[in-house]
Amino acid sequence: MFVSLNEFQQEWKREASLTGKILNTLTDESLDQSIALDHFSLGELGWHLSQAIYGLFSAAGLKFEGPERGAGVPESAKEIADVYEQTSSNLLQAAGEQWTDETLKQSITVFGQETTIHGIMRFVIQHQAHHRGQMTVLMRQAGLVVPGVYGPSKEEREQIGK
Repeated sequence: MFVSLNEFQQEWKREASLTGKILNTLTDESLDQSIALDHFSLGELGWHLSQAIYGLFSAAGLKFEGPERGAGVPESAKEIADVYEQTSSNLLQAAGEQWTDETLKQSITVFGQETTIHGIMRFVIQHQAHHRGQMTVLMRQAGLVVPGVYGPSKEEREQIGK
């Protein structure tokens, strides 16, 4: 539970940086990589992260710019990463301007579920970590070098050992 807006902002900056590391490793050629037909591809997962930030925080009453649900997945890995970074920045600015420490305790209904603002904050951070994990598997399948997230990746450990 977040007890202050600053606490959320600091954690968000750390988590968004980790997501950015993953997104900035993607290549245009890797975007179609998926585990199986009818499952999210790397590009779709990356795009979903930006849309979820916007969709969930907008549903919680925050006003800022971001990609709407249903907006098509960009064909460029750079565009996906850039939109994520901009949406994340927009979120932080809007939260700082529109919410206070007291706002975090407010009870709200989002997509039919009763929660609090700090509950939405925690959910979105966990949601991103979940999808980053999925993305690292697909990245290896696509032949990409996975950057470390909560510590060095296998590839980074191998470099350290040399």
